[in-house]
Amino acid sequence: MSDFHGVRCGSLLDFRVADDLAISDVARVFGLRTSAIRYYEQIGILPPAMRKNGQRRYDNSALFRLAVVQRARETGFTLEEIRQLFFGFPPGTRPPKRWHQLSQRKIVELRERMKRLKLMETLLKGVENCRCDALDECGEKILRQRST
Repeated sequence: MSDFHGVRCGSLLDFRVADDLAISDVARVFGLRTSAIRYYEQIGILPPAMRKNGQRRYDNSALFRLAVVQRARETGFTLEEIRQLFFGFPPGTRPPKRWHQLSQRKIVELRERMKRLKLMETLLKGVENCRCDALDECGEKILRQRST
């Protein structure tokens, strides 16, 4: 892939840091729409960009912040949880403590989702073997099963 002002598009592993990136360049690096970056600014996850001739310009700190945001999104954190990661701890709280606390909550949530998914799979396998002639008959059998 080509470079944009020293930042390789689509790669966060091997980039040369830049101090003056346009919003479109940043968006390409992270595979985001420019509207997502503006939204992150609006809700406070990303600090307001510097302006140069009226255009947003981003430096290293914005790239680093977006890398953390992207990792948090990949691990299933909501935008509110990401806000907590950055702002929901006393000043000086180190990153490992932040990640650990939020990750523990997310793991509990994921385990609950996995239980629900397993139940859904079981129920789907049950209806897959349906031999009813009408949906009302299905409903009657379902109600009978619940009462037993």
